Amino acid sequence: MLKVPEHQVAGHLAIDGKLGPLVDDSGRFYKPLQGDGRGNKELAFYESFSSDTRVPDHIRKYFPVCYGSQLLEASNGSGLLHHLVLQDIVSSYRNPSIMDVKIGSRTWYPEASDNYIQKCLEKDRRTTTVSLGFRIAGLQLYEGKESGYWRPGRKEVQSFTVYNVRSILRRFVSSNSSIGNENSDCSFAPSIYGGSAGILEQLLELKAWFEDQTIYHFHSCSLLILFDKESVSKGSAPVPAIKLIDFAHVVEGKGVIDHNFLGGLCSLIKFVSEVLSDSKESSIKDCVESEKPGICTDNGNCQ
Repeated sequence: MLKVPEHQVAGHLAIDGKLGPLVDDSGRFYKPLQGDGRGNKELAFYESFSSDTRVPDHIRKYFPVCYGSQLLEASNGSGLLHHLVLQDIVSSYRNPSIMDVKIGSRTWYPEASDNYIQKCLEKDRRTTTVSLGFRIAGLQLYEGKESGYWRPGRKEVQSFTVYNVRSILRRFVSSNSSIGNENSDCSFAPSIYGGSAGILEQLLELKAWFEDQTIYHFHSCSLLILFDKESVSKGSAPVPAIKLIDFAHVVEGKGVIDHNFLGGLCSLIKFVSEVLSDSKESSIKDCVESEKPGICTDNGNCQ
């Protein structure tokens, strides 16, 4: 049975009779092919990417698995429509905290119409896209059984300033996130952002590829950051992950590095690194100021 995704934080939502993606219980995500040829371009990208031997195996894990396309009844009741069949990347998370980050200081693609470019320019300028090289496009933060999820509305997300972005990145990995941005303790930062399998290391691995790859240019592509906060709270091994999504505007690299995406990725890495560094400094300070002297390990935890 197909249903509306419970954890979709950005993009077109299949609610109130609108066209949007659907999911099933087998871990698959059905995205309707966008009009104006964009849907076919995204399908063509997945087909090309899956068979391109120039893409290293360790990089493929950052992209959803594509199972082709399928003709399904559209969510808005308009009839049969071709859908991309993708891996539902949040299906294995019980209560996922998710951040959708659109990468790049320029979201329009070279072949776009003048009207489309102007629309993108206006949005890029009034968000942090131009100033930071990325912007938060959607957000869901699990705060606990009683509070549930914090999901700021689209207008609120689009109004985020540089200060807000820094605060959100801290709140995203805090145990007291419901208190507010000002008091975020970043207690989960060493487990989620840090470590050999943490978000920062994954971002750095992706950055290393973008420093060399000239196969594709990723315009208006998003990077999802997700983890299960509840499992971290209970001491279970966290499985933070990043995934790249939305490839309707990918074009051939033609032997040129994708500096637009790479620059935005580097900027995001800088912000995440700052949060991780601050959390370690805070842990060291807590150890020093505690009544019983403690030993601070490399990951910022006190013993």
